[in-house]
Amino acid sequence: MPDQQDLREQLVACARRMQASGINQGTSGNLSVRIPGGMLITPSSLPYEQMQPGDVVALDLTGQPLQPAEPGRPQRRPSSEWRLHADVLASRPEVQAVLHCHSIHATALACHGRDIPPFHYMTAVAGGHDIRCAPYATFGTQELSDGVVHALEGRLACLMAQHGQVAVGPTLDRALALAVEVETLARIYLQALALGEPPLLSAQQMEQVRHQFRTVLYGVATPASS
Repeated sequence: MPDQQDLREQLVACARRMQASGINQGTSGNLSVRIPGGMLITPSSLPYEQMQPGDVVALDLTGQPLQPAEPGRPQRRPSSEWRLHADVLASRPEVQAVLHCHSIHATALACHGRDIPPFHYMTAVAGGHDIRCAPYATFGTQELSDGVVHALEGRLACLMAQHGQVAVGPTLDRALALAVEVETLARIYLQALALGEPPLLSAQQMEQVRHQFRTVLYGVATPASS
């Protein structure tokens, strides 16, 4: 496992790639990665282009600081969504990284509280037959965190009503790649809806896709119930 300084550098680099990819805007969105005893998480309200590895905050999974502030450097406040990250990591021991962003098309669907159904075979990239939308709750609250943890059961990504999306993975790079894929699927789905509700793949067809993923593209999607 990389040491903590390496993980801090990776977190900052991934946050900047998230911005450059266009799936996030301003200082919204946040990322975390698991470390022994807790997590590293991006700080609150700091533009990603200004963020340095020393700005990343180390917390345990109850939100308590793991390290004292560096001499001469103020302790940054963790992202307001630290609870969501901590609860996802606590509930999913196989997950190493969590990414939350406000990508435009996924958020547009989330503003209608819509899941992404199996309209396209690549929906299985998130680990199941669909991509669920967690119910709305105020940002930073336990209610929001509980909803996201539930929507992620058996999944690697979910939408958040009137908010955005969350993607998880074994690495920061994989979480980012999945978030980009979810945004792409959301964009395609919105365009398909212009012609009416698209036909959906059956549960059997989606299971065949997931089997193919496991066989040909091992690691893309994890087994999950429908």
